[in-house]
Amino acid sequence: MGRIHHVNVVRLVGFCADGFRRALVYEFLSNYSLEKFIFSANVKNRFLGWDKLQDIAIGVAKGIEYLHQGCDHQILHFDIKPHNVLLDDNFNPKISDFGLAKLCSKDQSVVSMTTGRGTMGYIALEVFSRNFGNVSYKAAVYSFGMLLLEIVGGKRNVDVTVESTSKIYFPKWIYNLLDQKEELRVFIEDDGDTKIVEKLAIVGLWCIQWHPMDRPSMKLVVQMLEGEEDKLIMPPNPFASASGPTKVQARKPTTHLGQDLEVIPELD
Repeated sequence: MGRIHHVNVVRLVGFCADGFRRALVYEFLSNYSLEKFIFSANVKNRFLGWDKLQDIAIGVAKGIEYLHQGCDHQILHFDIKPHNVLLDDNFNPKISDFGLAKLCSKDQSVVSMTTGRGTMGYIALEVFSRNFGNVSYKAAVYSFGMLLLEIVGGKRNVDVTVESTSKIYFPKWIYNLLDQKEELRVFIEDDGDTKIVEKLAIVGLWCIQWHPMDRPSMKLVVQMLEGEEDKLIMPPNPFASASGPTKVQARKPTTHLGQDLEVIPELD
């Protein structure tokens, strides 16, 4: 961690090791976490604006891409979520909390795991079941996609306080609105913000595809976020299995965004 230097990754400045008292010392970030600003009950008072939220999304994406490609070894975070995105004085995002991270060989792209890790609601499906594919850096892409959808809707993708099972799954609700070409029912201050919201939602839905090979790399995610919304295409319906196999086949692309994955040996 001491050798990692990126504007969108929290900086380790030192450590304390005094007997049983041990601590890692990181840079101080005054604006707490992204969670505070997108899950606030009073959204109007804490709303950062869609331009700034888009900048934050791009910054987080670049930070994850750096962890995957910019370090000597590939770092798989396994706990990307708004709570672990800290904000500095200028609301620049920095990825934090590497307690669940794994250090992997850089030239390979699948990691062997004996147990699942992460936070419910952000964990990629292959972490639970290998029927969806091998565990790789694409697990972080899935988590980032959920983070994008939470930015769009200002609510958690899984609300443990909701007891009713009749409520529609929030990411599925977003997909249905986009698929039916309806406006996303979110807080909009300016007409120009609509394109930003739709872009974040579409990229988020690409990232949460069930199978890892259907998700884009973080490099491609950054390009999508920095590009024009008009050039993006709707992804296949990641929830189609719940509505019947016909729709899955109708919307399934003939090519994948990713490459075949190889096994990553864990490092000591």
